[in-house]
Order: sequence, then C-alpha cells, then structure tokens
Amino acid sequence: MFKPDDTTYNDIRERSLLQWLSEMEQYNDVAVRGGVKLAREYVEFLKQENKRLQDENALKNEYLKKVKLKSMESEKIQREPDIADCGCIYG
Repeated sequence: MFKPDDTTYNDIRERSLLQWLSEMEQYNDVAVRGGVKLAREYVEFLKQENKRLQDENALKNEYLKKVKLKSMESEKIQREPDIADCGCIYG
C-alpha cells in the first residue's frame, strides 16, 4: 500500500530556518536584514525549483513506463510463435 512521504523532519527544519530568519530580521544592521530577504527569496526559489524537478521527473517516469510497455508488447508479438506452428510433436 502506498504511504505518503513523511516530511516531519523537513518541516521542522524549514520552521527553524524561518524562525532564525525572523530573529535576524530584527537586527539593526542593514546588511543582515538584506541578507535575510535574500535568504528568504532563495529558499522560495529552491522550493519552486524542487517542485519543477519533481514534476519533470514524474513526467519522464511516466514516459519511460509507456516506452517500456510498448517495447515489451512488441517483443511479445515477435517472440510468440505457437508451439503447434513449429511442426514439433511432444509427448
């Protein structure tokens, strides 16, 4: 049976990162606050890129399954001569 992926660890890591970024945002240093904004944007970019790659991978897997199935069907058609057709007598 299919079980969904357990994302608890990644969820905790993400919340921890976001909490740390929120704390860093309170600093008076402009460079730190600018870095926080940049880090948030980069994390969002990575999430979007990860989603895009997962979708692309799923599409490739679906295509490869179809190609494999088609290949197996063509092999089956080519290899399927009936025993009675060969003129051999068994038994």
